[in-house]
Amino acid sequence: MKKKILYGLLLTGLGVNLFLGAQIYFQSVSAAEKDDPYQHLKLFSLVLERVRQDYVDADKVAYQDLIQSALKGMLSHLDPHSEYMDTNKFLDLKKDTEGKFGGVGIVIAVKDGWITVVSPMEDTPGFKAGILSGDRIVRIDGRNAEKMSTPDAVNRLRGEPGTKVTLTILRPSTAMTKEYTLTREIINVPTVKDLNGHREFPLDEHKIGYIHLTQFGEQTTSDFEEALQKLKRQGMQALVLDLRTNPGGLLDQAVQIVEMFVPRNTLIVTTEGRGSTPKSEYRAKGGEKFSKLPLVVLVNGGSASASEIVSGALQDLTARGQCRAILVGEQTFGKGSVQSILPLMNGQALRLTTAKYYTPSHKVIHERGITPDITVPMSEEEERDLMLKRSPGVLESLEEEERQRVLNSTDPQLERAYDLLKGIAIYTQFTPTEAKPVKSGKVASK
Repeated sequence: MKKKILYGLLLTGLGVNLFLGAQIYFQSVSAAEKDDPYQHLKLFSLVLERVRQDYVDADKVAYQDLIQSALKGMLSHLDPHSEYMDTNKFLDLKKDTEGKFGGVGIVIAVKDGWITVVSPMEDTPGFKAGILSGDRIVRIDGRNAEKMSTPDAVNRLRGEPGTKVTLTILRPSTAMTKEYTLTREIINVPTVKDLNGHREFPLDEHKIGYIHLTQFGEQTTSDFEEALQKLKRQGMQALVLDLRTNPGGLLDQAVQIVEMFVPRNTLIVTTEGRGSTPKSEYRAKGGEKFSKLPLVVLVNGGSASASEIVSGALQDLTARGQCRAILVGEQTFGKGSVQSILPLMNGQALRLTTAKYYTPSHKVIHERGITPDITVPMSEEEERDLMLKRSPGVLESLEEEERQRVLNSTDPQLERAYDLLKGIAIYTQFTPTEAKPVKSGKVASK
């Protein structure tokens, strides 16, 4: 009887092993077939030749056209930022990076399948027209933009200064659609401003400074440091750093901004990819010029890319005791990927997402964004009034009643920032008085 039970257990064990082994084998075979390049290249060739032979319009089936269309489809399938660039598009990219260009001053990205405004840049046609972060572009010059890639949409928005482009905008919060006809301009906007949109940088009565970074350009760090020094000479005790509607810009400028608030050699951001893209670390090279300065960083849904690197780093490093920043506002946009330009043959190239940004505590930024320490929402009307208030030229064109309403409007996020910094100042200046000793004596009873 015992032998029968033992044999039964052995047979059961062998059966289980055979079953699991077969499963693993078939899974490995399936995975190998999925990644077998020859099998799939054979399928591609069969489809290519069938289209060449049987498609009704012969003028549409040249090998060059079919292959380039296939490459564009393959890259666009990966993410909204990757792209195959033919010779002309690669040349356009080179021109854009070498000089100024005409545009409407809005930064865009694909979000939830739509071409979405990340943020309008201050003092540009898009900003002056009242386009807001989160607006969806549904048509560009009458052409449906639903399936456009980000690079294709950017290419259509740019053009010679003085030319016009018509955008059909859907505002998700109201479900209303509106057309804007904008005149392209040279986009060259100062990136460091004070509360009044100038470069004077006065302190308020509580010795709190304010600096607004509109984007991260080549001169941002030097202009920012100049503003900080001007505020310091006036006796600055705390600072509001406003990164709202800042679409980002140059990585090295973002790193250098953080360097001013943290000790030397502090990790600020990492980029991580795969394959031939190594992990890169960006550490502070400076000497913690303002690491003890109480700081509130304002962010919102238009804060993206380099803005998220700065705010995410300051938030993480405050938690580690390496700086003193509090994030106030709303969830940021969530653009934290690295695009590399990879030249191909005959003047063609790939724009390929090769890495993602991570904060010092290894939080991923891409498609998640940075969550503020204190959430202070703003209504659409409050955001619009704030944009108008920051654009004196537009204010002057408003009717008197509307102009006064805008001038008297409030900024709840900025007000909360000032309240926090005033509270910190009171707390740090407060010194408890020593308790006086109680004299001994009899207590009279009633």
